Amino acid sequence: MSESKKPLAGGIWYPAAGAGPAMPQFDSPIFQGVPVQPDAAIRPGRWPLVLLSHGVGGHWRSLAWLGAGLAQQGAIVVGVNHPGSTFGDYEMRRSLNHGSRVSDLKTTLDALLADAAMGPHIDSQRIYVAGFSLGGWTSLSIGGLRGDLHAYADYCARSGHRHCRDIARAGIDLTKLDARVWSRSYRDPRVKAVAAVDPALHQGLNAANASDMVDQVLLIGLGQGADRLPDTDFSAPGATLTGILPKARIEIMAPAFHFSALPVCKPAGAKLLAQDNDDPVCSDPPGTDRPVLHDRITRSIARHFGLVP
Repeated sequence: MSESKKPLAGGIWYPAAGAGPAMPQFDSPIFQGVPVQPDAAIRPGRWPLVLLSHGVGGHWRSLAWLGAGLAQQGAIVVGVNHPGSTFGDYEMRRSLNHGSRVSDLKTTLDALLADAAMGPHIDSQRIYVAGFSLGGWTSLSIGGLRGDLHAYADYCARSGHRHCRDIARAGIDLTKLDARVWSRSYRDPRVKAVAAVDPALHQGLNAANASDMVDQVLLIGLGQGADRLPDTDFSAPGATLTGILPKARIEIMAPAFHFSALPVCKPAGAKLLAQDNDDPVCSDPPGTDRPVLHDRITRSIARHFGLVP
């Protein structure tokens, strides 16, 4: 159950016992499906668990390619929808309550470990979290990184970048939010390593915000130069995230841009999005091969979590 007492929706991937026909799941008019063996038996053994956190306005299916890919590398992977910041259930004010997202993951973890069918297959000493965009922040937050409301409000006052404009259009004054809720620690000591792809909300942090951070951190940035999204660019001049996480592994992947982490688009995807005046999430920079990029991200995270050498 989420903080709102509503059931959490999600999906689970795991190493399958034996070969079987793979069928594309989560197909849509915009995005290609992801091949999986639906309802296959789980391979005997105890497996690492990876929790996935989607971006703002996203969905657990947005990272199905990563869930399926990490399961192929030998992990149980679970993605959940975050009420209030999920496709079909989105409100800016609720999405800014970023600690509720960690609560969603903790609730999911508790339920999985207690589940009679799945719990015995989980190696409780190998619990990991990976996320994209606001989900990238969620992974860092559950790993111990604390936010700073005043620093983010100052960033928005100075920059006026996309997320800040969206907040202003929603009529929200960041300075009026509860700093104690925004800036407190949401660390879960069961989580041993985290990976963040283009994480949000990290502007203006200092070493004190990282004093309780888990050691094993992977930061993946998408794109270079003008293709970087300013709100998630941890390598931009004046950014502080890499400085306060000196042990973090850092990988910048290009050509790409922020939305290249979304599923592979169908040929007509970009046109359909343009007709709906939606974000150009299918329009990668020239030279981008989204399937190859997804494979690279998956392998990087798999190595970081010790799933492969």
